[in-house]
Amino acid sequence: MTDIFVIAEEELVIAFRLAGVDGEAVSNRDEALAAFRRATKTGAAASGIVLDTDTGGASGTDSGGVRVLALGEDVADMLGDELLGWQLSGEYPLVVEIPPLAGSRPGRATMTDAVRRAVGISI
Repeated sequence: MTDIFVIAEEELVIAFRLAGVDGEAVSNRDEALAAFRRATKTGAAASGIVLDTDTGGASGTDSGGVRVLALGEDVADMLGDELLGWQLSGEYPLVVEIPPLAGSRPGRATMTDAVRRAVGISI
């Protein structure tokens, strides 16, 4: 079972692999969407390639498969509505966005900002 899987730019994927975390490097929307669908097990049959992480079903209570999907910010932007739909579904894997090596773009909300907006509390 793979608990964490990374889809990001090549340099980030290499860095995560050095820490023992598997991943897939992508450079355009088509590659990002195909990798996302394999990791979330949506549309995997159409691609013909399935991540070897399955020990059961693909539902949110499943003990097998990818549990946390780390996406580079650029990849998250490429996925757009597909990513939003997945996040709203409440299914596993949970998605975490990670900034690129060059740092986040100016104006991009941090995770802390997103939580503050969702909760409605500002400290």
